[in-house]
Amino acid sequence: MKEKITSVLALSALLTLTCFTVFLLHSKDTFLVFPSLPQQVVKGSRSVFGKMMDHIWVTKTPDVSRKTAATSAQPAPPLDPCPDSPPSLVGPVLVEFKTNRSLELVRNQLGSVLQQGGRHKPPNCTARQKVAVIIPFRNRYEHLTHWLYYVHPVLMRQQLDYGVYVINQDGDGVFNRAKLMNIGFVEALKEYDYDCFVFSDVDLVPIDDRNLYRCSDHPRHLSVAIDKFNYRLSSVTAFGGVSLLTEEQFLKVNGFSNTFWGWGGEDDDLYNRIIVRGMSITRPDAGIAKYKMIKHGRDLHNEVNPENAVKIKKTAENIDTDGLNSLNFTVNEILKDVLFTLISVDVQAP
Repeated sequence: MKEKITSVLALSALLTLTCFTVFLLHSKDTFLVFPSLPQQVVKGSRSVFGKMMDHIWVTKTPDVSRKTAATSAQPAPPLDPCPDSPPSLVGPVLVEFKTNRSLELVRNQLGSVLQQGGRHKPPNCTARQKVAVIIPFRNRYEHLTHWLYYVHPVLMRQQLDYGVYVINQDGDGVFNRAKLMNIGFVEALKEYDYDCFVFSDVDLVPIDDRNLYRCSDHPRHLSVAIDKFNYRLSSVTAFGGVSLLTEEQFLKVNGFSNTFWGWGGEDDDLYNRIIVRGMSITRPDAGIAKYKMIKHGRDLHNEVNPENAVKIKKTAENIDTDGLNSLNFTVNEILKDVLFTLISVDVQAP
């Protein structure tokens, strides 16, 4: 009896060993991988554990070297181009300029999806354009807060690879908006190979995200319909507020003039430069190119300069000698906030 039991146990052990061997041979192309937690916080609605479970079972070839390589970081495959019509646009946007909105609040709401310096690019596709947004600036922090709060989400939904550059004129000298635009163009190109440049006033916020901040074959004027002007185009030659030019177009007109000190005239001169160089401007439909302007008084040291009206008539004479090729300035400081890049400059103001 004892011998029979021993024989049965031995046979059972042999059968178990045989089955286990067959299992190993059958499943030799599969092995268990336990990934470590990523150091960065996982964004989105899914849990970290859920993302880990996606990678527990990994099918491999029996080649040991390929198994080892699988555990190391692999270069990400190239992304497809973003669609010509961004799929997440919502159309009209409700814009309210609440006085209790703080820059810190905007950082808390948007900072997690932005890169340092106010940079962002779509995570799932390759943007069609690399866009630098240039904002001439001095002492308009409340306006800047509203602008950042509303425009960053618009640019994200438009699937742009973009950066925001706030060009701050240091000191209390006469303001020179056009020169700050030129400086922003030059400084932004030092950081990235942008191919489209948005020149935007800080007090203009779009109220429809279908108004795309993308350059075209012609210089483009976006701020067509502003509430201050009852949503009507102020002039057929208007090119101020929010305007877009490619790098090639901006170089072709030699940028803005550097000599428009005080308020007025620089946008008209830029329009003239475009015409002198044989180009024309385009505009989106007024039904979507709508903006809300933040109300404010005239800035100190930015009074209307009557000399500017005379300069507009001399664009053709000055375009080759006054602009990017005659630009002089000193960068005093560059600060990288998560919401924007602040470049403080000395423009040698009178």
